[in-house]
Amino acid sequence: MDKATVTTESLFDLKSLGQPVAHGNRIFYIETIPNKEENGYHSYIYSIDRTTKERRRWGDAGTSQALLTISPNGKYLSYLGNANKDKKMQVMIMPLDGGSAYALTEEKNGVSTYRWAENGATVYYQTYEKNEEEKDSDLKEKKMPNTTEIDKLTYKLDGMGMLPKDLTYQIKKIGVASRDVATLLEDTESVRLNYVAHDESYLLIAGELDSADEWNYGGTVYYYDVASKEKRSLTISVPKGSFSFAAMSKNEDYLLLNGNDFEYAFVTLSRIYGYDMKTHELKCLTADLDAEISDVMVADFQQNVYGLPIEWLNETEFLFPATQHGKTQLYKGNCDGETKLVFDQRVHLTDGHLIAGSETLAVTYSTLTKTSELAVLDLASGELDVLYQPNAAFFKEHAVVEPEMFWYKGADDWDIQGWYVPPVAEKANHPAILYIHGGPQVCYGESYFHEMQVLAARGYGVIMLNPRGGNGYGQDFVASILGDYGNKDFADLMLGTDYVLEQHPEIDKDRVYVMGGSYGGFMTNWIVGHTDRFRAAISQRSISNWISFYGTSDVGAFFVEFQLKRDLSDVDGLWRMSPLAHAAHAKTPILLMHSEQDLRCPMEQAEQFYVAMKKHGVDTKLITFPQSNHGLSREGLPNLRVKRADAIFEWLEKY
Repeated sequence: MDKATVTTESLFDLKSLGQPVAHGNRIFYIETIPNKEENGYHSYIYSIDRTTKERRRWGDAGTSQALLTISPNGKYLSYLGNANKDKKMQVMIMPLDGGSAYALTEEKNGVSTYRWAENGATVYYQTYEKNEEEKDSDLKEKKMPNTTEIDKLTYKLDGMGMLPKDLTYQIKKIGVASRDVATLLEDTESVRLNYVAHDESYLLIAGELDSADEWNYGGTVYYYDVASKEKRSLTISVPKGSFSFAAMSKNEDYLLLNGNDFEYAFVTLSRIYGYDMKTHELKCLTADLDAEISDVMVADFQQNVYGLPIEWLNETEFLFPATQHGKTQLYKGNCDGETKLVFDQRVHLTDGHLIAGSETLAVTYSTLTKTSELAVLDLASGELDVLYQPNAAFFKEHAVVEPEMFWYKGADDWDIQGWYVPPVAEKANHPAILYIHGGPQVCYGESYFHEMQVLAARGYGVIMLNPRGGNGYGQDFVASILGDYGNKDFADLMLGTDYVLEQHPEIDKDRVYVMGGSYGGFMTNWIVGHTDRFRAAISQRSISNWISFYGTSDVGAFFVEFQLKRDLSDVDGLWRMSPLAHAAHAKTPILLMHSEQDLRCPMEQAEQFYVAMKKHGVDTKLITFPQSNHGLSREGLPNLRVKRADAIFEWLEKY
């Protein structure tokens, strides 16, 4: 019997897994699935027995769970959940030996993160208070609009909207037995709880590197003395840069940080730094490794995952992930700055943690044809022992296609990596789509991409390329387009398209399309102004005008100055790099799609290009999506993700 094909609606049948945590012979994890009736995403906590494979449901009646943890004394399962009536995220705990989950905290504004004290008797957590609750109360009672006063450079954020003012950020602790609450820190500057000392004498918290300098984009980790309420930066020896907490050694004498010195601004590769808690010396431990120490692979399926953390293996060695050549690698490092590759397979490790006392990890992972699976990874053998495949039954009845990975020569004879996703049903003279990723400092890779499989099911081949400027190929590669967007990256894409067409003569060369989102949207707009080789184009959450982007994007001023090496003193230079400046040359029919609450690439970018296309007589359409931000295609409202896909196919089939 022929298998059915994957559709956009298949999202409602497929589950993704994340946040695995091992305890004894059980592994706990979170399972997430879109809910069609409520038009959202529901997550559930499960455990699986490594021997019997028996699964058990845990948790409460909430629809969202995060930060799954086992208490240090092994008594409780804890997490952030929204089971209460107000749906605010609270610290939830559940006895592992039986009993119902209950909310440990009752914070009016919810809890954003938490950490257990080493003795398992206390939980530290973060919340905030609004200082203006009584302000303008008359206006609120009369339901009259009020003004918004802005006096900071960063005043909005995609996915959050206008950032609230007059907040006091708080770190508190609560006794598990007594439920007594004490406030340990209050700050008007945003901070984030990272670590609680074993003796609870100090905390490690993340914050801005210099809150007094709005143009300093860096971040640091602070040592906060609980008794004196004083804090000091641990990265003061690096005046610029961005650092985050990674892992504290068991004896609390050595701290690992993930960060960079901002030498290449946004695109400086993340490295691991060691901080000696006694001498206060900070040094880079992975200086000789030309790889990004984080997960920068893009796909559209995974939900509720955090990526693999940096973790100590013993007192001198640690384990860390890196993205290289479109896959997740694992390395061992040590305090002497030595690194060794220990895992290198064509998979995307989406989440995971070390299993205590071993060199094995509980992981969730994906491949080009596997959505999300739970496994135990043995570092010695490199074997993935699969424990649970949530979508196995679905794929017994539905066909997916295996993409082909390849390398080709781009501009300057550089080696460029790509993948070709052929149609599920082999057919001569089939259409193909050059699909350009965002970022650009991300990459395609060995991960399940639902949209690409849907396109393949509809008879389209999909060309996925990692042109220069993307990550996973070293510092020079990712920094190569700084100040030079639309030049050699454009050449890489055109040469890659030529290569695929040459290798696959079954593609109809007269029916090749181009589409992309974010940076891919910028490049789609750029392409239609520089070539008419594509039959039609689809530009999503795009950029068309760097001059207006500078002042309207939530990161515009930083992005333009760091990425394009220009500011408003060089309007001519910004204009030359703007697709809008070349709109008069466009002939390719183009669909523009944009989220109405997108603050990363504001909707005015699409509106400007839409009007320009109209002005120059190009067949065009603009579709906007309400209640949606920059991440619509990945975690947007499910019904709008379906409508977006429908619009794509309608436009492609029109041409």
